[in-house]
Amino acid sequence: MGVFAKRSMAKTRRRRRDLDQIASDIASPRHLELFKETKDVEDLPGLGQHYCIPCAKWFDTETNLTSHKKGKPHRRQLKQLKDGAFTHKEANAASGLGVDNGPVKPKMDMEIDMA
Repeated sequence: MGVFAKRSMAKTRRRRRDLDQIASDIASPRHLELFKETKDVEDLPGLGQHYCIPCAKWFDTETNLTSHKKGKPHRRQLKQLKDGAFTHKEANAASGLGVDNGPVKPKMDMEIDMA
């Protein structure tokens, strides 16, 4: 039982910001500033001085940050941000809600005259 608890703790510990949160950080500096205020500077790597906004990661030194920006995970994240997050409209369309399947044909009532 202890193994499962450790695994779930590790998953929540590695949780990063979602794409829509990162996009709003890029769009408004105030949003990013509010996020950074929630973190204690003493707990962050490099005292919170070196931060990659698209990846939402802190780094110890400036050299680590520059080498990260040249790497494949950073480029992948930039590509995902460029594509954009899914909207509710796209999610509903994928599940079949809100899809127009054409005009609805009226049902024919079959009445039989027994005379």
